[in-house]
Amino acid sequence: MSVESLKIQIIKKAWEDDSFKQNLLIKPKKAIKEAFGVDIPDGIELKVVEESPSLYYLTLPPKPEDVADGESSPNIVW
Repeated sequence: MSVESLKIQIIKKAWEDDSFKQNLLIKPKKAIKEAFGVDIPDGIELKVVEESPSLYYLTLPPKPEDVADGESSPNIVW
């Protein structure tokens, strides 16, 4: 499963399941593990925030040269 595919599945589940969404906002790694069986490594910090019609977030990915192998990849996130 690709990172993008997993993100889409997480978002859809959060829209459909309020309990999952609340768990995702509080303990995202645990919620993802329980719902999808995906372990996010301990060295990865994961924050989940919820946008609203009047509040948006812009996420800046790391610069390629700041990534350990020097290559940019969407899979580097997890």
